[in-house]
This record gives sequence, C-alpha cells and structure tokens, in this order.
Amino acid sequence: MNDSSDSESPPMADDMQTDYVVGQDNISGNLGPFGFDIHNRVFAVSAVASIIFILLTLLFPDRASNTFQAIVAFSTGTLDWYFMIIVDFFILFSLALVVLPHGSVRLGGPDARPEHSYLSWFAMLFTAGIGIGLLFFGVLEPVYHANVSLPLGVTSPFGSDGELNPDAIADASALGLAGTYLHWGIHGWAVYVVMALALGIFTYNKGLPFSIRSAFFPILGERVWGWWGHVIDILAVFSTLFGLATSLGLGAQQANAGMNFVFGLEVSTFTQVIVIILVTAVALVSVWRGLEGGLKKLSEINMILAVLFFFFVLFAGPTLVALSGFWSGLATYVTDFLPLSAPFGRDDDAYRQSWTIFYWAWWISWAPFVGMFIARVSRGRTVREFVLCVLLVPSLFIFIWMGVFGSTALDQLYANPAASLVKEYVIDSYRPELSLFGMLNELPLTGLMSTLGIILALIFFVTSSDSGSLVIDTITAGGKIDAPRPQRMFWAIVEGLIAIVLLIGGGLSALQAGVTATAIPFSIVLLLMCYSIIKALNGELRHLRS
Repeated sequence: MNDSSDSESPPMADDMQTDYVVGQDNISGNLGPFGFDIHNRVFAVSAVASIIFILLTLLFPDRASNTFQAIVAFSTGTLDWYFMIIVDFFILFSLALVVLPHGSVRLGGPDARPEHSYLSWFAMLFTAGIGIGLLFFGVLEPVYHANVSLPLGVTSPFGSDGELNPDAIADASALGLAGTYLHWGIHGWAVYVVMALALGIFTYNKGLPFSIRSAFFPILGERVWGWWGHVIDILAVFSTLFGLATSLGLGAQQANAGMNFVFGLEVSTFTQVIVIILVTAVALVSVWRGLEGGLKKLSEINMILAVLFFFFVLFAGPTLVALSGFWSGLATYVTDFLPLSAPFGRDDDAYRQSWTIFYWAWWISWAPFVGMFIARVSRGRTVREFVLCVLLVPSLFIFIWMGVFGSTALDQLYANPAASLVKEYVIDSYRPELSLFGMLNELPLTGLMSTLGIILALIFFVTSSDSGSLVIDTITAGGKIDAPRPQRMFWAIVEGLIAIVLLIGGGLSALQAGVTATAIPFSIVLLLMCYSIIKALNGELRHLRS
C-alpha cells in the first residue's frame, strides 16, 4: 500500500495483491541530533559502494582515467547500435500506447482527476527534464553540428582551406539545429515516459509503494521485495547519481568558464572543485529548509531568470533570424527524423557516436530522477494524454530555446568568422564551456548578461542537487517520501563528491563514462518495464470492462 503521505489510492486490482507495507524493511532511530529511516540493504549497499568509488578514484586517478576512457570507447563504439535501437523502441512503445485502447486508462483509476492545471503541469514537465544542459549546450551543439560533427554528412560551410562557402550555410545550419533537436526532443522524453508511466500505474492504480521495484511486480511477484528488488533499486540509485554528477560537473565547468570570461578567474580543475563544494553547501541549506522553503523558491527564481534571459537573447540579437532558424531547424528535424534515428547505414560517426550515444545514455541515467518527479505530478491524466504531453510539450519549449540561441550564434559566426568568439571557442580551440559567453560577447550588456548566465548555472546546480538527493533518498528509504532530512543531505554530499572525483579522474570523458556505465544495465530495467506496463494496463482494461 502507499505511504500515508501519498494521495489516496484506489483498492488494488486482483492481479496485484500483496501484503507488503512501504517501509516495513526499514531501520530507523536517532543518532545525536540526526534521525534516520533507511532501507537497511539498499541504503547500505548504495552508500558503501559510492564511498568506495570515491576513494578508489581519488587514490588511483590515472588508472581511473584510463578505465573511464575505455568505458566510453566501448559504449560509443561497440554498443552504439544497441542504444540507438532501444531508444527508438521507446518512441514506438509510447506511440503505440496512444493509439491502442490502453490510452484510455487513467492514472489513479477511472474517478481520478488531475491535481494540477494544464499550465502548471506543463511548467513542471518543462522544468523536470532540463537544467544546466540548456545553458551548456544551447550554443555549443548547433554550432558544432553545423560545422564540425556534421550529422548525416552535411557539407561544412568551412571548406578544407578554412574559407567560408556561403552556399552551404543554410543546409548546414538547418541540419545542425535538427541534430540538436534530436538530442533534446522526443527520443529522450520517450525514455522518461516509460519510467514515469510505470511508477504512476503501479503506485496510483495498483496501490504499490512509490519505488522503482514496484514496476517489476508482474514479473517477479513477491520476490520483488527481496534481493531482486534491492538490485533494481540500487541500479536506480547509481544511475541517478552518475547522471546528476555529469550535470553538476558540466555546470561547474561552465560556471568556472563564465567567471574567467567576466572576472578573469583561473580556469582549472581546482577552481571547479571549489565551485562544486560551495554550491553543494548551498544545496545543503536548501535541503534543510525543505521543499517549500528551499527547492520550490529556488525553482521559481530560476524560471523567472531563465525567461528573462531567453527574451533578452531573442530581442537583443537578430530576432527574425533567430525565429526563422528555429523554424527551419524544426522542419529539417521532422523531414530527417528517420535518417537521424537510424542505427545502421550511416557515415557520420563523429556525430552519432560522440554525441547521440552519450545523450541516450544520459537520458537513461536521468530516468529514475525525472521519471519519479513526472509521476508525482501526473495523477489523474489518461495514458494517452500523459504520453502526448510528456513527449511534445517539453520538447517544443526546448526547441524554441535551442533554436533561438543556436541561430543567434550561427548568425554571428557566419557574419564575421575572423572576429567570432563562437568560432574560437567551439570550432578552433573547442572550449565548450565558453560557447554561451562567446555568443553573449556580441550582444549588448555582455558583462551583466554573462553574470546572469553564471547565476542561472549555479541555481540549476543547486536545484539539481536538491531534487536529485530527494529522489535518491526516496529510493534508499524503501519508497518513503518523508524520510529525515539528514539522509537527503548525505546524498547531496555524495553527489557533489562523485562530480568532484569524476572531474579529477578525467574531466568530460570521465563524466561521460560514469553515465554510460550505469546506463547499460539500467536500459535493461527500462525494457522490462515496458512489459510490466502492458501487463498492468491489460489488467486495468479488464477491470473497466467487467
């Protein structure tokens, strides 16, 4: 049954009966001023393994770096076809739910109604799956794909002699944006659909605990409360930890680069470590203040600042060019959707292996984190409504952001390549963390807006750490959502430490390795969830027809 803090759930269907009570395997008590309420196996294994990983990486950084590089090479070079196929499958699975009778099932039962208006729900969907990535990749990806990685073999506007070919600009820009949209569009959100839908159905319709393992009840039965379930939840913890660590590491790199751009602060791993420590400290304060006094207020501030930042770039830059670029990129994304999604018969390895595979692994790693949040706010929606909105609404918002930022940067680049900082940071010297600031350099109020960009990155950093620690704590507390705050603080510290050791152990390649290493086993979890979802929805349809 659900924890008492969850919304009231309908009686369990006959096909999902269990005597398990959420938290029954937990141990709890007081430790000085701190309390604890933890799942004695999931928490212990996750915590000890995380600490061992941190210590080994710090003690043997060179060996760790070599290991990380080998993991990235294996994942992107050998398993590229696997990641492409399974993410394509998640899209087909999601769309099948829209057209099949299963789409009429309502999360929470036939009498359940949405707890949030469409506007509030859409806003929460948008903020759930994005963050530092909007700032880090909004300029970088469109410029890099249009000129260097070249999806589907599009011709670079800069020839082998480095001279600009004006005739190649339009096609390269459109496909560069389309290649960016691929990484941030419905492919990734289809991954979230599977996770969130599984959690929603088994929590709201079947009355099971709000935990990843609950989705495997149709497969494992009562064994899901034993070691099979422990392994599933532990995988979810590590997937979330490394997905978040990647975001935190990228955020620290961008914040450090912005401070160098504006204030001349040295760019170094040491500085980035200090940034992570300071921001984690702020995250701990946010965690201690709770959802209402901490995370909610920071999220509201961040949304306001992000909207102001977006409209400044739109209207201070070439507005019509930016909107036209967004639209042409969207049209190319639609027309080239199948070729961009194809796992075989391609000769754009630089784009597909170095970028797309990393993104699919990253989305999979974020699935427990974002999926649990989406499930929490989607009670009362029909499956059809849920799938369509989760796939399309956040994707469109992200396309507009990326389209405006990317088109503005591309216009600057091609207007004066010799003087473009975007060209220097993205194409010539490849300093991706500076790409945003290179674009802002050619707009008014450069110093002010660059400082705002730094602040946004830091707040995204804090909110990601805070909300991520909440999700991990829920998993390691046996599905409880009201566990003591010191436990969330512990996981916020662990997230920061893992981001630090990954930076020390190899920078971006280490961050990518952490994501892909956890995404490989967790992708199997998601595939099995698809079977469980169909099994559960079949039971709901039988119940409705009886």
